[in-house]
Amino acid sequence: MSKDKRIFDLEERLIDFAVRIIRTAESLPKTRAGNHIAGQLIRCGTSPAPNYGEAQSAESRSDFIHKMKICLKELRETRIWLLMIVKASLIKPASKLEPLIHENNELISIFVTSVKTAKQKEDKKTS
Repeated sequence: MSKDKRIFDLEERLIDFAVRIIRTAESLPKTRAGNHIAGQLIRCGTSPAPNYGEAQSAESRSDFIHKMKICLKELRETRIWLLMIVKASLIKPASKLEPLIHENNELISIFVTSVKTAKQKEDKKTS
């Protein structure tokens, strides 16, 4: 698989993930807690896709690493909000969120690996 194809696939995955996050937020109860969590979830859960887009046109390797770390930070925050939704039983059955949490975990793993690889390449370049 070409590098361009992988980039496109990850971008597509992040966009699909953002859409699923939006749908999840929309299905939360219209209560004080539900509205608060919905807002937070939309902010952090839709952020990785455009941040990844920015990373693709980074001005340097360190800029790329920084933008990828922002994606990772937002994905980790999203995971926490999803786990809170499950623990607070805001969406029933909680099993409805399992595929989304699984995708979130996979995306986190991809970004951890990408950041690690980019850092290693940067370290080799500077040493």
